[in-house]
Amino acid sequence: MDCNKLVVILLFPFLSYAQSSDTASVVLDEIRITEKKSESRASLKNVEGLSIYAGKKSEVVSLDDLVLNKGANTTRQLFSGITGLTIFENDDAGLQLSVGSRGLDPNRTSNFNTRQNGYDISADPLGYPESYYTPTSDGIQRIEVIRGAASLQYGSQFGGMLNFKMKDPQENVKWAFENSTTIGSYGLRTNFTSASINKGMVSAYGYYNKRLSQGFRPNSALNADHSYVKLRLKPNENNTFILEHTYLYYLAQQSGGLTDYMFGSDPFASNRKRNYFSVNWNLLHANWVYTPNSKTTIEIKTTALQAERLSLGFRGIPSMINLNPILTIDEQNADGTFVYERDLIAGQFNNQTLEAKVLHRYRYKGGQPRVMLFGMKGFQSINFTQQGPGSNAADADFTFRNQEFNDYPNQSSFTYPNRNFAVFAEHIFYLNEGWSIIPGLRMEHIQTEAQGNYTNIVYDNAGNVINRSELNDDFSFSRGFALFGVGISKKVNDKERYFNWSQNYRSVTFSDIRTVNPTFIIDPNIEDETGWTSDLGVRGKKGRLSYDANVFSLYYANRIGIVFNNRAQRVRKNIGTALMYGLESYIAYDLLPPNEGVWEIDVWANTAITGANYIRSEVPNVQGKRVEFVPLLNLKNGISAKSDKWNFSLQTTVLSKQFTDVENSEIAQPGDLRDGILGPIPSYTVVDFSGAFTSQWGALEFGINNLFNDVYFTRRALGYPGPGIIPSAPRNMYLGLRIKLDSKS
Repeated sequence: MDCNKLVVILLFPFLSYAQSSDTASVVLDEIRITEKKSESRASLKNVEGLSIYAGKKSEVVSLDDLVLNKGANTTRQLFSGITGLTIFENDDAGLQLSVGSRGLDPNRTSNFNTRQNGYDISADPLGYPESYYTPTSDGIQRIEVIRGAASLQYGSQFGGMLNFKMKDPQENVKWAFENSTTIGSYGLRTNFTSASINKGMVSAYGYYNKRLSQGFRPNSALNADHSYVKLRLKPNENNTFILEHTYLYYLAQQSGGLTDYMFGSDPFASNRKRNYFSVNWNLLHANWVYTPNSKTTIEIKTTALQAERLSLGFRGIPSMINLNPILTIDEQNADGTFVYERDLIAGQFNNQTLEAKVLHRYRYKGGQPRVMLFGMKGFQSINFTQQGPGSNAADADFTFRNQEFNDYPNQSSFTYPNRNFAVFAEHIFYLNEGWSIIPGLRMEHIQTEAQGNYTNIVYDNAGNVINRSELNDDFSFSRGFALFGVGISKKVNDKERYFNWSQNYRSVTFSDIRTVNPTFIIDPNIEDETGWTSDLGVRGKKGRLSYDANVFSLYYANRIGIVFNNRAQRVRKNIGTALMYGLESYIAYDLLPPNEGVWEIDVWANTAITGANYIRSEVPNVQGKRVEFVPLLNLKNGISAKSDKWNFSLQTTVLSKQFTDVENSEIAQPGDLRDGILGPIPSYTVVDFSGAFTSQWGALEFGINNLFNDVYFTRRALGYPGPGIIPSAPRNMYLGLRIKLDSKS
């Protein structure tokens, strides 16, 4: 049966009650019953689950309604419905998510509170909020983004909250099975297999994902294994218990970064053969939802993370700090062995989180309904980072060789105890004529520490050691604060106007307070970053037009960054105050009236025009400069066409020039130590085409990413996977076969 339309012809005989033997009949006109058209992009309801989203800028992308290269997690397609995002495109298989917005560094999505099914998945939400784990898009139901106002419920990141809502056990069937196999250019091979069961009060969903690629550059192969399991127990209508486990392991070879000249000569060259990166992620989550009555819901959830990230590579001759690390040749002996040891950094993350929420609906003296939400969070972690010499071999050997290479300069070992306790409250006061006001408050206590040591080695001009010393570096920072926010909304039918203002806060991270080596200095007066975010917008539908447009401002004080002092040492400190402001809009239009013709054809435009400048700074040559990672124009638009069997999508992504440092430096001159690292990201345009043939048994999926083979890059890396320019993927094609079965089919 066609799931988009049901044609029913009703024949009713009209029986005459007269004595005549004639029989009359009436044939009614054809009645077409249509489902409400599914939408790939929407906003969150006022209240969903145990969260309040009223009066906030929220965006939701439903992946089942998108046609794209899910096998490769192509980020610019996955997030095409989210306004104003900038993206680092590091590989051709979507292993690691790096998105930012409104002048926030995209590196590993560290300026968002990143969650899965509502719980944290980053290494350490406050001390090291970097996301090394990204779920496969085949297992994601939808992506939710709530901007800066999310700071009250989820934590104080300036970017807001990014949540991956995973697929649930499939309802209305006893069991379901899905398999998707994708092949693509440059040796891309992915396989996704999932299963769902329902039996009485028990239901479960799980998947396994395998991903292989040779990479579009030499020395860039990868191998990834990822699994996810969700078990749900519902003994009665009042109680639901959920247990989830997530596992990810991958090993990726890294081609190294390029200088601007190298990129211009051969953008896909590689001068590094033995650089590797590995991640091992284990995440366990338990959840209890108790609903004693129709007005009150209580949720208690706990999460534990045990994870490890390892990076290994040649980043220049250790004793020759005055050589450009990109241009330095990785020398080999006559027998093919390598001369120099590699730099090895190991990070281990162990943390536990306990969160609780209470949502209560009520009326005061028979007036308008109200909703109040209370919550708390307790978090503790003991994380560990070590840096030192790795082997001088060519394989992925993540073993420290401190005894073998005792004079290696970058040796350090740090432990990071971190504790956080927070309580928050939000309330919806519904008023007359569709108005509502939503105040909120969050109170935080944070204890950040760094305890460790590093080695100080001084060399002469020939690379000989002339002095060696072991130094300790202990840092402890305890603070408490309150964040306030308020939202206002007027919703009438399919139209809503909203305003929100919320305070934001970003804690100094481990990277901010750790001394790496003597050429890297931490300002002893470094402070947490503070500020606020506001949004004023309108969203809704009018006929065949859907729209969501807003103006925003983001005030960012004590912004942390890196500058060079008069001794050419890198100094991490508070740079100054930045102000980001602009217009964001998402507009979609159905070219054909509903229920007319075989095809549905939509056009859409996702536009962000952003201004961003440092308005105050004591650092020379910074005040008045444009904030880094902010293109003036960020445009994504496209067209999609869908019938009962076919689905096509064409997407164009356009970003204008971005600066990558606080002084808005242009390209470094050849021979400069910062060649390849210093300079802007030029404007670029990239086009993606995707298609699918669907049937009851599944789908045949195909497409071409970077259709016109544009040569571009999105990142200048200071360290791994560089340093230097990291090219983005050239034209690449994919073909996938998806099979779906269930107990009814």
